[in-house]
Amino acid sequence: MNLAPRRAGALIGLTGIALTTAGPVMLLRGRGGRQEIRAELAAQRITFPHHGLPGHLARFAGRPVRTGGEAHAYAELIKDHLTRATGGRTYAEITDELHAGGGDADKLAELRQTAFMGETLRASLLSAYQAWHLTTLVTGLGALLTGAGAALVATANALEADRRHT
Repeated sequence: MNLAPRRAGALIGLTGIALTTAGPVMLLRGRGGRQEIRAELAAQRITFPHHGLPGHLARFAGRPVRTGGEAHAYAELIKDHLTRATGGRTYAEITDELHAGGGDADKLAELRQTAFMGETLRASLLSAYQAWHLTTLVTGLGALLTGAGAALVATANALEADRRHT
């Protein structure tokens, strides 16, 4: 009696069971992560202005920020505002200018604070956007693992049934 097909079938079945166990866990974790991101964004009470948005953001007018895509769009709005406010300079560049004594120290310190706050909020929103994509990936992989696991369990069962009939 050759045990190799039986062992192969058992290994396929165990792998299938492991995947059908891991897949739903990933689905739940992805869904839970998505809900957590929504809750955190809602708690921030960030809403797009009703008017004055650049053309590429006009569709968000008056909407609250609740999704990764909306967080990304608001981060772009902040980027536009920062570019105008700082003349395109970053926090680091303004700091260098301040330390070099290249202008009105009080005005540069205030501008540096504006850049710092804007860049920090923008980074936070971009983190929510990246986390949103991560939850999409986890959910997708969970669905894929669940399907692959079910297919492997079905294959193992078919192999076992075939072995019994021969």
